[in-house]
Amino acid sequence: MKKTLVLVGNGPLGSDLSQAIDSADYVVRFNDAQHPVGQSSSKTDLLMVAATSKHMQKRLQEPDFIQSPVFKAAQEILLPYHPSIIAKYHPQPNILSRLKGRRADWTHQTIDIIGEYKDIHIMSPQFYMQACAELGIAEKDMKRLFPSTGFLGIWHMLQTHDAGEWDIRICGFTWEGWKRHAWDAERQWIEQKIQEGRLSFLN
Repeated sequence: MKKTLVLVGNGPLGSDLSQAIDSADYVVRFNDAQHPVGQSSSKTDLLMVAATSKHMQKRLQEPDFIQSPVFKAAQEILLPYHPSIIAKYHPQPNILSRLKGRRADWTHQTIDIIGEYKDIHIMSPQFYMQACAELGIAEKDMKRLFPSTGFLGIWHMLQTHDAGEWDIRICGFTWEGWKRHAWDAERQWIEQKIQEGRLSFLN
């Protein structure tokens, strides 16, 4: 019998999936994991966090993130964007923003602060480049289009968990939001993996 892996996005769930998520063998969540615990439980084996921009600055400066049930439950933190990728491709704050303490890369601060609580791993630059190629994002477009944390998580789980052993399911993904993510390409990729039988929706 296959084991179950569930990736929980931060979009609407449509119903209470707590029991199904609690019964999964492995659970992956992303960033602030915004769902109320009553809708999606707090079980978390891996929490993927984008250590970039003002969103990470807020997580590090305010206690809500570290005190959240999902963060406390997480067994491991994974940073999908390597510092060299952030430096080369991600938008950099302007001078006024930098004077206010803004920066594109919060990796080192994340390790210093969150590393006191959890094991942290950082994905390689090659991982990111391969993910862009998987989505058809050419290098000339990589300063304006970025794979989302959700896509990187799903792609990574499909790569590292054998289809013969794992039933991989997703919920809470809408493929919309920040204008710099390649939402159409991600949606098409997900639909293809569902047709191939590699993914299914948890509902």
